[in-house]
Amino acid sequence: MANINFSSRVGVWWTSDRWPINDVVARAREIENLGYASLFYGEAGGKETFTQAAALLGGTERLVVGTGIANIHARSAPASEAGARTLGALHPGRFVLGLGVSHAPLVEHSYAGSYSKPLATMREYLRTMDAVPDAVEPDGQRPARLLAALGPKMIDLSGKAADGAHPYLVTPEQTAYTRDQLGPDKWVVSEQGVALTTDRETALRRAHQHLHMYSQLPNYRNSWLRQGFDESDVVVGGSDKLAEAMVAMGDAETVAARVQAHLDAGADQVVVQVLGDDPSADPLPALRELAPALGLRSA
Repeated sequence: MANINFSSRVGVWWTSDRWPINDVVARAREIENLGYASLFYGEAGGKETFTQAAALLGGTERLVVGTGIANIHARSAPASEAGARTLGALHPGRFVLGLGVSHAPLVEHSYAGSYSKPLATMREYLRTMDAVPDAVEPDGQRPARLLAALGPKMIDLSGKAADGAHPYLVTPEQTAYTRDQLGPDKWVVSEQGVALTTDRETALRRAHQHLHMYSQLPNYRNSWLRQGFDESDVVVGGSDKLAEAMVAMGDAETVAARVQAHLDAGADQVVVQVLGDDPSADPLPALRELAPALGLRSA
């Protein structure tokens, strides 16, 4: 299993595409100094993921940077492998390549690709990455690869052809299922949405806003149905039941308890995604408040 140098068991997931990159790097430094071990981010038409990773890795000292996820339809497998090995050589143990098949609407409309056989497409993509010769980075060790694995077949592939999984919008019970399927020797990095407020109406509003897009994507709807929810829960924006299951709501101690539930279920790392009234709001105020409850130590 490829090494990841996590300094603690809690990190951050932050969609920072609307922020100037220099401001993102400055906040990454504070995230690191607060004691968070990692910073994961998505790729859905904003900043180019490898360029962003290079900026974040170069601007911090210990922070693990992960793509959550790099869209395999956005670049060829050899390009992904070469980029990952280069970043891994420059920053050993600090870069994680999260890969995903994305979603049919994005792939077919934005990338003019085919989404007909996502599992087979991912399997062949990983096989092509493995075939890239060592000469592309002779002195570098391949960084960890995690798959955005929601369904059982993709979870199985993440154990057989990658170094683990990056579950997103899941309950601790699903984290436990993923760990059980992968066994003890693979990485599990689970995302956890957070609405840090004791006002339930505000928390639910933030959660429903967060779930609005995801609830219209078949991959997530199917994932939630497999996790025990029903059709009344997977309406646009999600039911209150789904919102409370996917998003930790309340004070810092309540949020920390949900994070701990994922850790107890077998996650190696839990990345918290702060939700505000504005999707592009600064996550740092909430992350500062959360850090002591999560047991993190400032540098």
